[in-house]
Amino acid sequence: MPLVRWIVGGAIFLVLLLVALQNADLVTLRFFDLWTWEAPLIFVLLIAFAAGVGCGLLAGALKVARLSRQLTRARREHVVRHPAPAPHGAAPGTGPASGPGFEPPTEGF
Repeated sequence: MPLVRWIVGGAIFLVLLLVALQNADLVTLRFFDLWTWEAPLIFVLLIAFAAGVGCGLLAGALKVARLSRQLTRARREHVVRHPAPAPHGAAPGTGPASGPGFEPPTEGF
């Protein structure tokens, strides 16, 4: 399976390399007649792709942080409080050998 992954990855890389080499023409980016920038088309596309990936990662990180805070808050609020034992000891009927079938004999010894 790793061999297939390498073959597919190499094929995709070669296709993208050929597309990049054929789109090496210069493009001009103008920002409201204030600033002009010339760069190869593939470089501009690479920057746009990287900016999109960065925005996606930032949005995912913010969501993970929010969910982590919510989980921490939920765990803090869901503290299991065990009831305190009675001040005089164990409650009747909760000791060993108690309950139905463990009554002391009433007759005959």
